[in-house]
Formats: sequence, C-alpha cells, structure tokens
Amino acid sequence: MNDSYVNALNTQKASISWMNSITENLGNIYTPGYRENRTTFKTFLDSIAPDGYLKNTDQGKAIPGTSNENIFLEGQGYFVVRNEQGRLAYTRLGEFKFDQNGVYKAADGSVVQGYIMNDKGEVMAGTKSLNKEEFEKTISEGGSKYVPTTEIKLWIDPDNGKFLGKYDEFEIKGDGILYGKANNGQECSPLYKLAIMNFHNPQELFQYKENMFVETEASGRPVAGRGEIRSGLIELSNVDFKTNISYYQEAKLQMDLAKNIMSSYKDLLENAISLMG
Repeated sequence: MNDSYVNALNTQKASISWMNSITENLGNIYTPGYRENRTTFKTFLDSIAPDGYLKNTDQGKAIPGTSNENIFLEGQGYFVVRNEQGRLAYTRLGEFKFDQNGVYKAADGSVVQGYIMNDKGEVMAGTKSLNKEEFEKTISEGGSKYVPTTEIKLWIDPDNGKFLGKYDEFEIKGDGILYGKANNGQECSPLYKLAIMNFHNPQELFQYKENMFVETEASGRPVAGRGEIRSGLIELSNVDFKTNISYYQEAKLQMDLAKNIMSSYKDLLENAISLMG
C-alpha cells in the first residue's frame, strides 16, 4: 500500500522546484539571450519528482543592440565562440564587439569564431578553398571538426585609420559574411563568414555559464546551423509570460493539494493517537 503522506511530501517538494524554475524564468523575461527553463517530471508510486530541466530552444524577439557590431540570428542554431579555456562554446546572444586589438569578442571575453574567406567568396580550409556547395557539404558532416574555425580580427592601421589598412568600414550581411568596404562602398570584399552551428538535440546542451553552452554526448556533435544574420540587433529572452504564469498557478494548486493531504493525514494520526490514549 502506498504511503499517502510520503507521496504528498514528494509532490510538495517537486512543486517547490517547479515554482522556483518558473520564478527564475519570470525574473529573466527581459534578459537578453536568456533561455527559458522547462521542467520535466517523472512519476513514481502515486507522486511526482523533477526529472530534469530542459532549455527552451525557441527564438526570442529581436531588440536593438548598441551598435552594428551586435548581431541577431533569425533561425536555428548558435553563434560559435572560443571560451577562456580554449574550448568551443555556443550562444544565442550576439552582443559582440571588436576590442582594442580588433578581435571580435562576446561580453565575457570569449572570441567569436568564423571562417576566413578569399576574394572569390570561398571559405578557406587551411590552404584549400571551398565553394559554397563544398562548404555546405563538408560542414554538414561534422561542423567545426571538419572546417576549423578561427578568430575574426579587423585591426585598424594606425597610419591611415582603416580596417586591415584598406577598408573604410565593414558590414555583416544576412548570409553571415563580414565584408570590408572601401571607396564609398564601391569596393566590397568578403573577409570572414560567421560560424553558425546547431545540434540534433540542442535542449541537451550544457549551460556552464549565463548564455553560454557546450556540447554533450546527448546533444550530439555540432552541425551546420540555418538562419539569417541581422546586424545591429540582439535576441531577447524567449520566456513566454502567459505560459509561465499558467504553469505557476498549476504548481501552486498542486502544492496546495499536497499540503491539504498532509494536513488531513496529520489530523487522522492525532485522532488515532488520542483514541489509543
């Protein structure tokens, strides 16, 4: 026979964990790049327990960034950065800027990754150039493992104040290619292609710090991401306010029911003890 008091106690603990997760979501509804927590449950006996916390991979809304260096990914996938440990990591928050040395970095100092391009618009894999079809085919087989990424660097020549010594400005277009522009825009050369990766099970990525994820065995290896890059924007949190309020009400109702069961059990036990006396 199942112990109703123990079941109610377990349900209460699960409800508290659920409510804490929802509270965190609601507290970060306006936090750029925040990924909503989704609590999953398992059932044992007649009660429930938290089974895990998955990240919502739906896209958040676009909001203006602070400069055209910021970027927004409209579609599936993640920007690729190399963190302070030298490991590739993944993020949806494109709040990137060039530092004083011209290196494209995230706010935490992680270095944004891309691919060097030649004048023909082909990705360079070492000394070998890959046209668009070859690049897509190669990267779909295993991401950065097959086409190594590199830092994106636009140093400014102190003699003439130009990017890489020859470009007046740069532009990041929808295909993720960073162009150097000169002669009032008449000259436009592809310099880098931003690395965009996705995963077969992105919900299983491990979040090791705010807005930063690394791959796991469950997430699978990185593969080519799909999406359009929009310069000058960043992604807001993907928390759904109404849905989380609804979940909070459900969790509170679940906890109240568990409390009532525990209270009734306590009253019955006290009555039984008094009768025995």
